[in-house]
Amino acid sequence: MEKYYGIAAIAGICVLVLFMGVMKQRSAVAVMVAFALRIFAGAIGICIVNKLLESQGIAVAAGINPVSLLTVGTLGISGFALIYAILFYRFL
Repeated sequence: MEKYYGIAAIAGICVLVLFMGVMKQRSAVAVMVAFALRIFAGAIGICIVNKLLESQGIAVAAGINPVSLLTVGTLGISGFALIYAILFYRFL
């Protein structure tokens, strides 16, 4: 269990360093607004794609939870594609 705490600490430090680099280049408000807009658009996109897949009879649906929203908010469209790629890989 301690191994996971170490991994989480390293990941947290990496995110903090990346966040500091972004803050140095842009204002904090612009970063937060862009992040919030990506999260909102990602949640709407997940709902639409889930309904589309359901109407086609495909039993793959991404949940809207903090992990998926953070993925979409951080990575944007590539995070959105990543979520569905993982789900389709598990579906195979």
